[in-house]
Amino acid sequence: MLTQSRIIPTRSRGAFGCRVVAMASAPAKLGPTRNLHWVFKVGDRTATTQFYTDVLGMTTLRHEEFEEGCAAACNGPYDGKWSKTMIGYGPEDSQFVLELTYNYGVKSYELGNDYRHIVVRKASAYDACRARGLGTPVSGYGAPALAVSAPGGYGFVVVAQDAAAGATVMTELCLSCSDLDKSLAFWSGFLGFAATREGGEAVVSCGPGQATLRLVQLPAGTQLERGTAFGRVAFATPGGLLQQLETDVLAAGCTVHTRYVSLDTPGKATVQVVILQDPDGHEICFVGDEGFRQLSQVDPAAPQLLSDAVAGDKSAEWFEKQKLREAAMAAKGG
Repeated sequence: MLTQSRIIPTRSRGAFGCRVVAMASAPAKLGPTRNLHWVFKVGDRTATTQFYTDVLGMTTLRHEEFEEGCAAACNGPYDGKWSKTMIGYGPEDSQFVLELTYNYGVKSYELGNDYRHIVVRKASAYDACRARGLGTPVSGYGAPALAVSAPGGYGFVVVAQDAAAGATVMTELCLSCSDLDKSLAFWSGFLGFAATREGGEAVVSCGPGQATLRLVQLPAGTQLERGTAFGRVAFATPGGLLQQLETDVLAAGCTVHTRYVSLDTPGKATVQVVILQDPDGHEICFVGDEGFRQLSQVDPAAPQLLSDAVAGDKSAEWFEKQKLREAAMAAKGG
């Protein structure tokens, strides 16, 4: 039986952004930083995981179930039962991966224009997309590439070229921004990430071999919309610096989404996080590296745990019935 997740009001945290975009300010104190993952909210775990594993060739790394909403809103503004599935091309210690959050009873989310795509450099994934007739050819990636959509509408660019040895296979996360100058002042000027700019785009990096963040300026007069499908990017940094990071962010007048808090995962390590928001409201989770390395160990039982959870919640059955209803309506011209 499905348990309906109830959406909870988002706390008022003031306007996004910070004074640092308009004045000199001491940079945040960050240690060595790793780009960990991007969070997708998903409504259909079966179709979603089949796409990532069967088409893009990813592996289910770990799966965790929670009885109530996350204290740091990891599953979005919902207070009910939810799950987290980590999926990617290798261990989280060395690869940028995806976090799929599923809120029981929530079947779909509204897309905004905030997320653009993730670049996957894996020749076999490109071949699999072509074999299935998926995607539209796109240029500018140094090799043939296809723009494809995962279930839920999330975009990927799949390149017919393997990532460099030692680099992450998902090489780039691309997000929209409403003011590139303000975004760069935050990401590079304040957080201290390396950045290169070309026209209305900029690439931000926290280290070699890691997934970069590409920020693309929206056309003048276009408002950035996050919808209900908005995601979150996560970075690991030394845990002893998290509280100082929070202090630095508040001192700069920037937005703290979630103040320093410990998060428990049943049967696994506890981690500490601080979650920020950039000038456009993009959520940025900084997690203590030491605890996260313990939490993120690959679990060989993850695929079976996910399969059992899907079977228990009857979601696949619901989606199959929904397809039949839609087909019947279409046949009637409804």
